[in-house]
Amino acid sequence: MSHGKQFTFYTHTSGTNGWKVAVLLEELGLTYESIYLDFEKNEQKQSPHIDYNPNGRIPTLIDHKNGDFVLWESNAILLYLVDKYDAEKRFTVTDENEKHILNQWLFFQASGQGAYFGQASWFMRYHPEKIPSAIERYQKEAQRVVGVLDGVLAKSPSGWLVGDKVTIADLSFITWNRAAVHTILKDFEGGDVEHKFPAFYAWHEKLNTRETVKKLQDIQRSLRK
Repeated sequence: MSHGKQFTFYTHTSGTNGWKVAVLLEELGLTYESIYLDFEKNEQKQSPHIDYNPNGRIPTLIDHKNGDFVLWESNAILLYLVDKYDAEKRFTVTDENEKHILNQWLFFQASGQGAYFGQASWFMRYHPEKIPSAIERYQKEAQRVVGVLDGVLAKSPSGWLVGDKVTIADLSFITWNRAAVHTILKDFEGGDVEHKFPAFYAWHEKLNTRETVKKLQDIQRSLRK
């Protein structure tokens, strides 16, 4: 494995959790080599990836400047990157209470947004048979999660989840938010996420205008061709 770049990054061309980590790597100006695993060939559960990540899921990050330190689980990777490489605290916070609030949102993203949106996507697009009750359940849960975010963001003076700036709390939601707007909730109960959840949608659009996000969206599109 070449160590010309600081990180080796095991990910996937469409895997949402990989792309959100890539956003932070780009924002921090860190160099990395992306290895896009082929899920149809089950590469995520084969060597060499499984040797680094026993869970056999993406993303997995190897930091060659820290003794080839290996970490998996996307939000754990976000925390590691800001702790070790965000010296200016651009994407994290210093206030003790705000640190806990930031962690709260990372847990909510993983257990709420990621879990429910992932199940919605599975039953809507990949499950071998259509199960309307399962699809409806997870669409409703996705709508509930978006509603939680919308209510909090509507009361936030800055329009961000923690403090007065964008943090990894916000970045962690980017890729699954896109799935909600364009797929999961697009036609659910009339769709129209923009008008039903205006604070959420404004936040979503603000995140999508970041140059790093636009750059990675372009890369993702090119990989799908």
